[in-house]
Amino acid sequence: MRAVVLALLVLALAQPLAADEARPPALRDVGLDQHLGAALPLELAFRDESGRTVALRDYFDGRPVLLSLVYFGCPMLCGQSLNGLAASLKAVSFAPGKEFTVLVVSFDPRDTPAVASGRKAAELARYGRLDTAAGWHFLTGEQAAIDRLTRAVGFRYTADAARGQFAHVPVAIVATPGGTISRYFYGIEPAPRDLRLGLVEASANKIGTAVDQLLLFCFHYDPATGKYGALVMGAVRAGGALTLVALGAFLALAWRREARRP
Repeated sequence: MRAVVLALLVLALAQPLAADEARPPALRDVGLDQHLGAALPLELAFRDESGRTVALRDYFDGRPVLLSLVYFGCPMLCGQSLNGLAASLKAVSFAPGKEFTVLVVSFDPRDTPAVASGRKAAELARYGRLDTAAGWHFLTGEQAAIDRLTRAVGFRYTADAARGQFAHVPVAIVATPGGTISRYFYGIEPAPRDLRLGLVEASANKIGTAVDQLLLFCFHYDPATGKYGALVMGAVRAGGALTLVALGAFLALAWRREARRP
């Protein structure tokens, strides 16, 4: 039953803004306004899971950053989102702390470093690679810093004071090593291929393989869906390039054989 309720909630929050009037009143101000290309306020101060005061810029050290906004007291959606993110990253060969950084920030000022530490331990266990712990960071902060960060990424949520809970959309955000918003991925469990391609693009092709470059030649990011889709002309160009390579190899082999004949 909880899974059904969760699915219905995600669908409700994912509806276009034009349908706001059809939403329940508590959800009308909930949504996401994409700010692709905008700069994150890297000077903002938060606390890491050990209680140490840090700045966002501390996590932008030459690697792309995968940012998730949740609150650790969430009884349903946030836990599912973090679990789904860990599951998706399992299928991506990149390692947190090596090719990219995972940054989870709570938008509930009541959350504490102790709670963040427990959540980090749980997600690391779910991810299954404890050796990547240095690449996962769980932050808490004051309302002013939270407000500036959520506004910067276009993340809109509402509080239910009576229940002490929040309504929000599940989203993973990819930022460049310089702190520029690069990609948004919607849903509880983003497609591993989309996460990988988003990280490769955000890194300015400093990570990934030749296969990733070919995929980016054939697929493009659609902000409306938060996914990578086939780009027909890109696929045609890629197919044509491969054909030329194959033809060139065939001709070179034929010429070599011809030259060897007496």
